Amino acid sequence: MKAHRPKNYVGILDGSKNVWGVRLPDIDGCVGGGATPEAAIADVTQALRDVLDHLQVNGIAFPKASSIADILKREKPDKGESTVIIPVVLDAGRSVRANLTMDAGLLEAIDTAASRAGVTRSAFISSAAREKLEA
Repeated sequence: MKAHRPKNYVGILDGSKNVWGVRLPDIDGCVGGGATPEAAIADVTQALRDVLDHLQVNGIAFPKASSIADILKREKPDKGESTVIIPVVLDAGRSVRANLTMDAGLLEAIDTAASRAGVTRSAFISSAAREKLEA
């Protein structure tokens, strides 16, 4: 069964000082936490990827992603809570070739960093893109 792939889910962020959490109302038990809002969002993004990877591997349809308006009506967030968009970035299970154009100095810096990390240029760029998309 091919799973429907939503582009993102809506999360509810809450917390203060150095304790923050995000819950995804559309996915029971999918939560993340951290010392900052950004860390909590990064944590729930990874948790979401893990849950969706599990569902995909097992041929289970992804939960429907609600709109922000639907979440606000249904969840009625408490004072201090806010909605955040959590991106869905999943591997498709296949590689494709892409032709990219960039400054030669940037490409040289990428190659140096990739070599230092012991990965290919493609793996390095993929990792950097995933981090940027999930930020």
